[in-house]
Amino acid sequence: MSYVPALTMAVLCAVGGVIGFARTGSVPSVIAGLSIGALYGRSADLILRGDPNVGIQGALAASFFLCLSSIPRALAKRKPVPAILAVAGTAAATYYGRIASDLGLWPFA
Repeated sequence: MSYVPALTMAVLCAVGGVIGFARTGSVPSVIAGLSIGALYGRSADLILRGDPNVGIQGALAASFFLCLSSIPRALAKRKPVPAILAVAGTAAATYYGRIASDLGLWPFA
């Protein structure tokens, strides 16, 4: 089911943001992690129980936001956490991009 990756990413982002805050005291980490995690979570809920097309678009948007924030950090810091987030975000963007393309959703229509 296509809601499972979004739900997995929601947990990964939220937990990662909280762990980033606990380890370094980084408020931007917790805000970004919880915000992107909430977007993934809402997308998973929409895919499962609401409007799946909107949920897929939301998960794709969350994936792009995650990539935009984590890829530059992964390249600059060369640490495992930003690298894992960059790879996971890229994988999710590829997955949901392919689904959106197959369904003919905007901007792939």
